[in-house]
Amino acid sequence: MRETGKMANFDPKKFLSDNAIIIMIAVLAVIVGFVTDNFFSGSNLKNLIVNVSPRFIIACGVSGCLITKGTDLSAGRQVGLSACLAAMMLQSIDYAARALPWMPDMPWFVALLFVVAIMAIFGAVNGCVIAFLKVPPFIATLGMQTIVYGLCSVITGNDPLGGFKSSYSKVALGSLGFIPYLAIFALVVGVYMWFLYNKTRHGKYMYAIGGNENAAQVAGVNVPATLIRIYILASVLYGVAGFLVGAKAGGASTATGFGYELEAIAACTIGGVSTNGGVGKVGGILIGVLVFEILKICLQFLRVDPAYTFIAQGLVIIVAVALDLRKYLAKK
Repeated sequence: MRETGKMANFDPKKFLSDNAIIIMIAVLAVIVGFVTDNFFSGSNLKNLIVNVSPRFIIACGVSGCLITKGTDLSAGRQVGLSACLAAMMLQSIDYAARALPWMPDMPWFVALLFVVAIMAIFGAVNGCVIAFLKVPPFIATLGMQTIVYGLCSVITGNDPLGGFKSSYSKVALGSLGFIPYLAIFALVVGVYMWFLYNKTRHGKYMYAIGGNENAAQVAGVNVPATLIRIYILASVLYGVAGFLVGAKAGGASTATGFGYELEAIAACTIGGVSTNGGVGKVGGILIGVLVFEILKICLQFLRVDPAYTFIAQGLVIIVAVALDLRKYLAKK
């Protein structure tokens, strides 16, 4: 009877409206698969997984900010700084253009811990500025975006970084059977975020703040502490993602991570994370990231000029936010 009731309440028009972008890109993928060669191939699937993994981690970080009616425009630049920091610590000892010649040989996981710890500081600053100084997240993180980019330029001297140790490159290029190591990192992050959002007090507080911050505060939620934790966690995830992006690319520069925050926000919105706060699931975030990456791969297989690819991505971002706003207004 319960299942029958669910079917009776199913509204096809609402379903199509709520999932319009996902359905359109799924149809596009099917069409591209039939009109091009090797789209439905193991190598393309592996390429999709490798591209999705770090972006999913970034989107998980951004999602907490969006759920609490905030945002993080510094995400992409933090990813770039993380990649550059990891690159400087993990260049081969015998590399002639080594950025830090005095740096001792360091295992990749130690470098990862250093990168994560450094990035957590930026997240703490973001959180404190938003929680205590009441600066709108848009402005606070926009300022941090510029600060991080400036620091990255100073630290690297605007020089590209390469010559990585093989152990660092293998973090991104290696695999366990068919499963790339990057996917394992993403899986661990995804499971952790699902547990955090659904089974912990922090998750309940986060959704409560996104639903109604004043009501959450009256109910006893420590809003400032929760916001600070959210932005610290976000920056930690950017640190992990930047570390992986650097290893995957085989190099890093001040341009690394440019625009990633917009892709993450779009992916979250496509996956059901409302920019109006209080709504969002980890599974939806993964779907959103997959949809966005499939769009890019489809355009590549169709040999669309990269300039038009950016236009298509921009249109998807606008439509995704517009549909989210439409759903929010309909609920009101």
